[in-house]
Amino acid sequence: MSWNPRALPDQSGRTFVVTGANAGLGYFTSEQLAGAGAHVVLACRNPAKAAAAIAAIRGRVPGASVSALALDVADLGSVRGAADRILEFPRLDGLILNAGIVHPPQDRSVSLDGAELVLATNYTGHFLLTGLALPALQRTPGSRVVSLGSMISRLMDSSLDDLQLEVTYNGWKAYAQSKIAMQVFGFELDRRLRAAGQGGPDGVQSLVSHPGYSISGLTPGIRGVNEVSRAKRFADTLQGFIGAQSKDAGAWPTVRAAIDPDARGGQYYGPRFLTRGAPALQHPTRTSLDRGIAERLFTRTEALVDLPFALPAQLGPR
Repeated sequence: MSWNPRALPDQSGRTFVVTGANAGLGYFTSEQLAGAGAHVVLACRNPAKAAAAIAAIRGRVPGASVSALALDVADLGSVRGAADRILEFPRLDGLILNAGIVHPPQDRSVSLDGAELVLATNYTGHFLLTGLALPALQRTPGSRVVSLGSMISRLMDSSLDDLQLEVTYNGWKAYAQSKIAMQVFGFELDRRLRAAGQGGPDGVQSLVSHPGYSISGLTPGIRGVNEVSRAKRFADTLQGFIGAQSKDAGAWPTVRAAIDPDARGGQYYGPRFLTRGAPALQHPTRTSLDRGIAERLFTRTEALVDLPFALPAQLGPR
């Protein structure tokens, strides 16, 4: 079907959790879902920034239904606490795994739990959150998990054999690896759900999206959410001539993956022209679909979070 990102299907009565929702892609994903009538839970690390984002959405979307959830994806204790709260929700139609470090540190850092920081923020915390929140998704027919990947997976590759990068750390390598891991995770999760009889249109589906080349300087200014200097806006405007787009447009593929009734688990959405454009089906890289890499990644990540990724038994009749 044709898809108009500015005229979304009604989402009234549905609930979505968006991680890292106080700014950037996460904010615009939340605003667009709220504009379609959904209740959106902004899962954020900083309470003040979450409050600013909620105020902005309410100001821009009359009648918006939004709330906040404390979550620091780089702190596994915080992830467990957030998952406990999510399990109390009466329904969970979508879990949007968006939070992440976009500009990696020059020198290697580690999370509170000892994992390389970019990996922990962009991937490991999401792995644990998804595993713990699955019962809430299971009891909601047609629920979805959307993992945010990146077009950097087409520019850099990794077999994910050195997740911690203790010897060979490089900021962009860390970022690329974390996003490749997110894509591998998203596709493998859908395969596992299907194999367990819990996937498909009436079960839990896992999809992957990427935002193309989306930058702040082309994005509408919103107080407390996206405040850009004149110099930054000028520089980013020039990048628009070489394929960049705004972050509100960058959120379109994620929103489509989350709510398009024709979307299916295992699909990959991104801008039509790779870096920008209307959201469309894309072909993921070979590495993203490699089952051997996926199996090793799950095993290593289970060790990092100290919890096996087991699909819980389906809860009651649908």
